[in-house]
Amino acid sequence: MIATDADGARLIDLATSPVRALNGALHALGTTNETLWRVANPRGLHAIAAGVDAPVAIEIAGNVGYYCGGMNKQARIVIDGNAGVGVGENMMSGFIHVKGDASQAAGATGCGGLLVIDGNASARCGISMKGIDIVVKGSIGHMSAFMAQAGSLVVFGDAGEALGDSLYEAKLFVRGSVASLGADCIEKEMREEHRALLAARLEAAGALGQVDIGEFRRYGSARTLYHFHVDNVSSY
Repeated sequence: MIATDADGARLIDLATSPVRALNGALHALGTTNETLWRVANPRGLHAIAAGVDAPVAIEIAGNVGYYCGGMNKQARIVIDGNAGVGVGENMMSGFIHVKGDASQAAGATGCGGLLVIDGNASARCGISMKGIDIVVKGSIGHMSAFMAQAGSLVVFGDAGEALGDSLYEAKLFVRGSVASLGADCIEKEMREEHRALLAARLEAAGALGQVDIGEFRRYGSARTLYHFHVDNVSSY
């Protein structure tokens, strides 16, 4: 059952309503003036707010399971808890904010939008990312940014083993230590355009001023495993 809050927000309690009811209502929205949805008692359920294709705000009060916000397009999703595997997987646009920790494969194959994780992200964060921007305020696990094609990954803490293995053109910024770099991933010069890019990502994540940009190091592809011709290779 979907109710209406005193402030006009749409409210659904997943203790009494199935996830299918929530997602079905969200999928039916299209262009709408119903701008705020609140989800109570998520209890680690899977695929909450997956496949949303509407410019709405969704507040989830608690922990979520697999694939929350997957395939997001336009929605602004805030998770007041931890997220299971694949939060924001294959998201196209919009914004997802995890106020706790995220399990493995956060933002995997994401094509656009911004994913912010206040805590830590487990293994394979940002694997095969294709344009998504990810900001992790904690640390990330091993094999993160594996085959990352485009977009950026910003990490306030440390990175696990094999960071950026088989990396393409994504840009990686890590403030802490890196356990090891994956195949074809190297540390690169941090030029002014990269500092500007990092500042823009931090501002978008509401984190500008929380950390010193000068403490970050940049990692990218050595470009030995593949051939990709661009007009201006200096930016890489």
